[in-house]
Amino acid sequence: MLVASASAQGPIVPAPRTADGKVDLNGVYQASPLRGAWDPSQPGPPLSEQPSLTPAARERAQELLNRRSIDDPAAICLPSAGPRIGGVILFPIQFVQTPGQVVIIYEYMNAVRIIPTDGSPHPADAEPTYQGDSVGRWEGDTLVVDVNNFKEGNWLAAGIVNSDKLHITERYTRVDKDQINYEAVIEDPILLARPWTIRRTFMLREGVRVREYVCAENNLDPGRYQEYLKNPSLFMRSPEQAAPPR
Repeated sequence: MLVASASAQGPIVPAPRTADGKVDLNGVYQASPLRGAWDPSQPGPPLSEQPSLTPAARERAQELLNRRSIDDPAAICLPSAGPRIGGVILFPIQFVQTPGQVVIIYEYMNAVRIIPTDGSPHPADAEPTYQGDSVGRWEGDTLVVDVNNFKEGNWLAAGIVNSDKLHITERYTRVDKDQINYEAVIEDPILLARPWTIRRTFMLREGVRVREYVCAENNLDPGRYQEYLKNPSLFMRSPEQAAPPR
């Protein structure tokens, strides 16, 4: 886990708790290992371990890399899948915790996840979605979220495209007033040769608000974009530029 130092900003303050004794996740956070106000000159959070791709997924990732990631669904304002949406350091994330439910509001793409924590199961007849279906439970001071039923074809990272077998287990642990440790174990037998673990630190940003994010304003001519995709010579990497994904 990433753990930020207390530095000169005073002693560590314990995590607040709700009336029923659970750790209180409420607040606006940012993916960063640094306490206090965000400093854009500092590096962003690391990816932790690199994914181990299946041979077919590795070949596809190389092809998408050679196409300069022009096929990234985010380029046409589609929601990102899994931890990718929460690890964008520039954009805040808000947790709204109430009895029986946690809502996560992402400024990036204006995405919202509603996570029941009242024991509700995954619905049996739900349609697949970009962010999947989430159900949560408490294990001590950790919110554990089980996520399945993803729409296939989204990107978990550059060129790493999920199948409909994607399954993610998330763990949110508020270790003190300022810090939530986040861990996601990603499983997809078509994409990954073994489970892929991603870790982040979310730091409290007091006084920060989640604001409107309008991706569609950058997508004024989708027809022209689709025509552009039909001419690979405009964007394909040369053999000298191409490098295999790690």
